[in-house]
Amino acid sequence: MGKVDRSSKNIKLAFVINLLFSIGEFIGGFLINSVAIMSDAVHDLGDAIALGASWFLQKISNKDRDKKFSFGYQRFSLLGALLNAAVLIAGSIYIFFQAIPLLFNPEHSNAQGMIWFALAGVVINGYAAFKLHKGKSVNEGVLSWHMLEDVLGWVAVLIVGIVLLFKDIHILDPILSLAIALFILFNVIRNLIKTMKILLEGVPEGIDIKEVQSKIEGISGVQSVRQLNIWSIDGEENALNLHLSVEAKSLGETNTIKEKVKEATSGLKIKHSTIELE
Repeated sequence: MGKVDRSSKNIKLAFVINLLFSIGEFIGGFLINSVAIMSDAVHDLGDAIALGASWFLQKISNKDRDKKFSFGYQRFSLLGALLNAAVLIAGSIYIFFQAIPLLFNPEHSNAQGMIWFALAGVVINGYAAFKLHKGKSVNEGVLSWHMLEDVLGWVAVLIVGIVLLFKDIHILDPILSLAIALFILFNVIRNLIKTMKILLEGVPEGIDIKEVQSKIEGISGVQSVRQLNIWSIDGEENALNLHLSVEAKSLGETNTIKEKVKEATSGLKIKHSTIELE
């Protein structure tokens, strides 16, 4: 199975898990009178909607190039990453608005019911987060924070539930919720910056463009390198174009120079390359 197929499968799994579990949360939160779980159900339902859109966009990104998109549809997966980042930021803000009032007026819930729900949430969402974290696409990277947010949220519910079995300290619930929201918000913004850099065609992380230029200029027959551009297509595969001034006496020599340039850049995950010779 190709990596794009694995990405689509992983996102589909996360979507199904979130949708089914959010429905279970609505029912369970009502039965055990837990505002925290009901609030998380709303958040998970929003996640499921975003995940469904990301799954759809990831499937589109698997399509081959055509007359409308000559580079292919790979960048459609980045739209999913942007959508999910937006939902996570909105979700974090939602948590702030829900948790801050509870600092002054904590709610009482069924502690045993919270513990059982939390255990199920940790296991189910933890599995989805693990599957997405193993993926390499930017979309999966952002989505893994969706699942991690849910896992951490359920860990918080579990801790609070255990404490409430012995102590009446309900303010722990909003305190932990705020801490988790801040942690997730920090990491989502970091991933959002990464996604925006790709869309703005910045030099991919880990690539020193001056070092690449120096390496190419060291090839026999190359006099100078001009307009060297390297950018990422989707966060996994890169593209390159450059103009070379060369000293060559035959077509065979120019072809040899091109092959040597490709060898020199073989470790940069270049899928598309355009090499102009002068």
